[in-house]
Amino acid sequence: MSEERFLVTGSMGCIGAWVLRNLVRDGIEVLATDLSTDPTRPSQVMTPAELRSIRFEQLDVTDPDTVRSAVVENGITHVVHLAGLQVPFCKANPTLGAQVNVVGTVNIFEAVRAAPEQVRGMSYASSLAVLGPGEMYADLPIRDDVRLAPTTLYGAYKQANERTAKVFWEDWGVGSIGLRPYVVYGVGRDQGMTADTAKAILAAAAERTYEIRFGGEVTLQYADDVAKMFIESARAEHEGAAVCNLRNTVIAVNDFVSKLAQHVPHHQVTYDSESSLAWPADIDDSGLRSILGTLPHTSLDDAMVEALAMYRDLLRTGNIDLAQLET
Repeated sequence: MSEERFLVTGSMGCIGAWVLRNLVRDGIEVLATDLSTDPTRPSQVMTPAELRSIRFEQLDVTDPDTVRSAVVENGITHVVHLAGLQVPFCKANPTLGAQVNVVGTVNIFEAVRAAPEQVRGMSYASSLAVLGPGEMYADLPIRDDVRLAPTTLYGAYKQANERTAKVFWEDWGVGSIGLRPYVVYGVGRDQGMTADTAKAILAAAAERTYEIRFGGEVTLQYADDVAKMFIESARAEHEGAAVCNLRNTVIAVNDFVSKLAQHVPHHQVTYDSESSLAWPADIDDSGLRSILGTLPHTSLDDAMVEALAMYRDLLRTGNIDLAQLET
C-alpha cells in the first residue's frame, strides 16, 4: 500500500470523480470531500467496489478549522483542491462565490501551511477564465505568463487564487501548481456552457437532438487526462507557485461534430455557428510539460469511443439523467 494519502476537495464534480477513479485504481488512500456526499458523478465512472474503498466526508471549505482538521488529523500527504462555484453560480451570488472560491482556497493553503512536515504537494484548479478575450493576445500560442484580464467574477476569483498561491510560496514556502482547464469533456461533465461538447456525446449515445451553443475553435481536454494532470501536479511536490495552461486537442466545433459522425453516423447534434467562446484556443502547455514531462493526452477518437460506451452503459442501467440536455 502506498504511503500517500490524498485529500480531494470538490470530489463530487466531474474532474473530482475522475481524480477519485485514478487514485483508487492506483491503490491510493483517498479522503473525498464536498458539501454533498452523494456520489452521483463518481458512481458514473467507478464501480461499486471502487466507491466502497473511498472515504467520503462532508467538508465546507469556507470553514478554516474543519479544513485544517481534515488535513492534519487524517495524515494527508497530497492535496487536489477542486472545490469551487462555476461562472453562473458566482454571477448569481457573488458573495457566496467569493467565500467558496477565494476564502475556501485560502483555507486550503492555510491548512497545508499548518502541516509542513506532512503535506508534500498540492495542486488546485484555476481556469482559463483568468484570461481576457482572444483578441487581446497577438502572440500565439498563449503562454502561462500573459496578461490576465478576467471578464467574469469567476475568472476574477481564480486570478485571486493564483496570486494567493504566489504569496503563500513567497512568505511561507507553500509550493503548489495551479492548472487552467478549458473545455473539459467526458462522463460526469454536465454543468456550464463548456459542458456542451460532453452533452453532445451523451445526446448522440441517447439518439437525442442537441445543439452545442457555440462554434469556432476550442481546446478540448478529456476529463481522465485532466484528472491525471491534477494528481501528477500534486505528486510533483513543486517548490514554487506555478500556474499552467492546458492544451491537448485544439479543434473547430464543426470538425468535432463531424468526428462524432464517424462514431455515430446518424447523430442529431448541431452547433451555433454564429457564436463562439470568449477565450482563445491556441494555448501553450510547455510550462506544465517542463514540470511533469510528457502529459496524458487521449486522442479525440479514443475519448469519444470510451465516452460513448460509458454513456450507453449508464443509459442502459438508468444511472444518468437526460434532463441535463435541456440546461
